[in-house]
Amino acid sequence: MTATTKYVIKYKLNGERRFEFAHLHSNDLEEAKQALAKIHEASDEITDITVSKAL
Repeated sequence: MTATTKYVIKYKLNGERRFEFAHLHSNDLEEAKQALAKIHEASDEITDITVSKAL
């Protein structure tokens, strides 16, 4: 099993600022996009994504 780290993903959902916590393997933007896609609908517009380690 690969180790994960808790990250905070900051983004805009349909123009509204949001954030989510996720256990990811790295702060890779593509991995964060995949995590967000699992919790939001395909029709949602997700923009301005940043990923950083949670405190």
